[in-house]
Amino acid sequence: LRYFNVFGPRQNPESEYAAVIPRFIRACLRGEPPRIYGDGEQTRDFTFVSVAVEANILAARAPRAAGSVINVAGGRRTSLNQLFAAIRTQTDAKVEAIHEGARAGDVRHSLASLDRARELLGYAPAVELQLGLARTIESFRA
Repeated sequence: LRYFNVFGPRQNPESEYAAVIPRFIRACLRGEPPRIYGDGEQTRDFTFVSVAVEANILAARAPRAAGSVINVAGGRRTSLNQLFAAIRTQTDAKVEAIHEGARAGDVRHSLASLDRARELLGYAPAVELQLGLARTIESFRA
């Protein structure tokens, strides 16, 4: 299985590259401006952790999927600017992001094809980004 930008409760905001969601949440809850590298129009396909777990269970029960490369993702492209706006709204933060120079090697756009996952596993992401963000924000507030 190939996972795309998995996120969820208790994710470490100190992780160097895989932590945009927990970093944005932590900054918004603290009333601090988060950093966005580049113009913020780069996109990612975010996957809530319970969706990734479900994909693992489906794969374990699908012998015909053995040896196949199967994408596990939310199936939707979201820009970092859109992500920040959603987190800011859900946290009621009154902050603006700080845009810094783009990081060398960062991928500009990412969107997984879920065709093989649907065909071989019967996979369908069951948690939309907004709900996954709400659950993750709730864990940061606890």
